[in-house]
Amino acid sequence: MSKSTAHVPTRSGSRYLQQLSKHWSHNLDVEFTPEQSRIVFPKDSRGATWSADALVLMEARPETLDVTIEASSPEHLEALKGTVARHLDRFAFREAPLTFVWG
Repeated sequence: MSKSTAHVPTRSGSRYLQQLSKHWSHNLDVEFTPEQSRIVFPKDSRGATWSADALVLMEARPETLDVTIEASSPEHLEALKGTVARHLDRFAFREAPLTFVWG
């Protein structure tokens, strides 16, 4: 498994976390509170070519939205980083683009 975390500077992390979680709950396995979210991308989601489930975890803090992605391969990880960033930027349009420094 490949894993990466970004600490995205924003004071609206809880709002963005909830918006994205609700958005993806229509098609994916999602559990969330105002402070934390767990989103499972199954291996067969939307034409995916990866061989295992992927996981996106988000935690809203006072000054950041912490995003962790666990994926089956480095390529899958990179694809999900882009997907998560694009979706969060869409919800954060007033302060977009958000700063994602993946580590």
